[in-house]
Amino acid sequence: MGLNVRAFTRQHIVAIAVGVLVAGTPLIAFNFWLGGVIERQGQAETEAAARRMISLGEQRVGEVVRALDDLAARGVTACDPVNAEAMQRAAFNTAPIKEVAIVARGGQTLCTHFNVSLADAVGSSGTAGPSFDQRRVLSSEALGGNGYSLDVIGFGDGDRMVRLRHPAGDGPNEIAALMPATFLLPQATAKSDRLYSYIHVATRAGAAIGESGERPDDATDMFVATRRSDKFGFNVVVMTQRGRTIAGNVDLKWLGLFVTVIVVVILAAFGMMVPKSLPNNPVAELERALKAGEFVPYYQPIVDIQSGKLRGAEVLVRWRKPDGTLVLPGSFIPLAESSGLIRAMTFDLMRRVCVEAGAAIGQRPALKISFNFAGALFSDETIVRDVGRTFAGTPIKLSQVVLEVTERDPIENFTLTRQVIAALQGLGVRIAIDDVGTGHSGLSYMLKLGVDIIKIDKMFVDAIGTDRNSTTIVETLVDLAHNMRMDVVAEGVENFEQVMHLRNLGVRSAQGYVFAPPLPGSSFLQLIEAMDTLGSEAEGSLATPARVAAA
Repeated sequence: MGLNVRAFTRQHIVAIAVGVLVAGTPLIAFNFWLGGVIERQGQAETEAAARRMISLGEQRVGEVVRALDDLAARGVTACDPVNAEAMQRAAFNTAPIKEVAIVARGGQTLCTHFNVSLADAVGSSGTAGPSFDQRRVLSSEALGGNGYSLDVIGFGDGDRMVRLRHPAGDGPNEIAALMPATFLLPQATAKSDRLYSYIHVATRAGAAIGESGERPDDATDMFVATRRSDKFGFNVVVMTQRGRTIAGNVDLKWLGLFVTVIVVVILAAFGMMVPKSLPNNPVAELERALKAGEFVPYYQPIVDIQSGKLRGAEVLVRWRKPDGTLVLPGSFIPLAESSGLIRAMTFDLMRRVCVEAGAAIGQRPALKISFNFAGALFSDETIVRDVGRTFAGTPIKLSQVVLEVTERDPIENFTLTRQVIAALQGLGVRIAIDDVGTGHSGLSYMLKLGVDIIKIDKMFVDAIGTDRNSTTIVETLVDLAHNMRMDVVAEGVENFEQVMHLRNLGVRSAQGYVFAPPLPGSSFLQLIEAMDTLGSEAEGSLATPARVAAA
C-alpha cells in the first residue's frame, strides 16, 4: 500500500514538471522576442527625448537671438534711458531672457535692462539681476557664421547661465542676453511621471552648460542617446535607466516565468521569507517622516500675464529624505490619502509655510497662498476650526489663503461640502477648483459649490492655439468664470505663445515653467524681494492656488 502511494506521488510530480516545461517553452520563446522589442522601444524613447531637448533648446535660443537682432536693428548700442527702455521690453516679452545688457568687446558688463550700471552693481545683493561680482566666464566661443558668441557664465552659488553676444552697430560695444542653463534641460513637473537618469548639455567645443541627475559610473545598464543642434551647435546626452522605461517590465516577465516553472517551491519559500524580506510598513515610514519634519514646501510662482507682477505661489510638497534625496508627491500622496495621514501632512505644510515665508507674504496683502485639500477634508466640519487656528497669530491673513478642491476627486455629499465651503469663505478664505475640465463632474462643481477661482488644466493649455476645440473650451470656461465673478488661473504654461493666447482670451494669471520651476523657500523669498521690494499690492484680488498633492 505504501509503495503504491509513493509511486503515485512520484508520477504526479513528474507529470507536473513536464507540464510546466511544455507550457513554459513557448512562453520563454515569446519572452525573448518581447525582450528585443522592449529593448528597441526603450532606446527609441531615449532618442526621442534627446530630439525633443534639441528642439526645445533651439526654440529658446532662437527666441533670444531674434530679440537681440531686433534690439540691434533699433540701434541699441549704449547705456542711456531710451535704450534701457527698449532692453526692458525685450526682456519682458522674451520668456527665456533673464537679463539684457550692454557689454564691452572684452566681455565687461556696462549696464543691464534693470538700468543698473557696473559701478552701481558691484557689491550689491543681486536682487535686481544676476550679481556682477560673482560672475565668471567659464567658456566663450563663436556660435556660428551669424556673428554671435556664446559664453557659459558661472556664479558663486554654482548656477550657470548662457550668454549670447552680438556686435551693437559699428561701435565698440556688444548687446548681450542671459538665459538660465536650466532652460536647455527638461523640467519634470509633479503631474508628469517621465524621469531621466542623467542629462548633459555642452557647447560645440565641449564646455559644460548644464546637467541634470547623477552621471552613472557604469552606463552598461543605460539607454544612451546623443544629439547635436545643427543650428546652434550645442550637444545633448540623455541617459535613461532601463528600469525607468517600459523595458523595466522585462525583469517582471522573467520573474513571472520563473514563478510559473517552480511555483510549488516558491510558494513554500515565500510563506517563510515574507516576514523577513518585506520592507518596513510604508504607512509607518510616512508617519516617521512626518514626525521628523521631512515633508517640505516648494513654491511655484504665479504671474499676472497682463502686468508682469507676482500674484502668489502654488505650494508643492516634497519629501526630503535624510540622505538629501527629494521624492515627488506622486510617490506618497495617494498613500497619505488612503491611510488618513493627508490631514496631518496638509496642516504640517501650512505651519511650515507660515514659519518660512509668513513674514514676506504677510507684508504683501496682494500675495495669495493656496493649499490643495483632499475631497474628504471638505466633508469634515471641524476643518473650519482647524484652518482658523493654524493661521491665527501668524503674519498670513486668512484673506490670503486659498483652499483647493480638485475636480478629479468625487464629492460624496454636496450639501455638507457646500456648508463647509461657505463657513470657510465666512472666515475670508477663498476656494478654488483645480483641474477644471478633466474630471467626471463637468460644470457641476462650478455651479454647486460656490467657489471663487477656477484653474484651467494643463491639458487644455498645451493644445491652445493649435487645437480649435481646446481653444473654444478655454474661451467658454473663461467667459463663464467671469460671468460668475470667478477668477481664472492657467496651469502648466510652458512657452510665450501660450502666454499670448491666454492673454488674448482674457486670462489674468498663469503659472508654469515659462516663468519658473518650483522653488525652495530661500529662492522664493529672494524672488519676492526682487519683484515686490516695497510690498506693493498687485492689481485685483486673485488668489493663486498652491497644492499639497502631486504635480
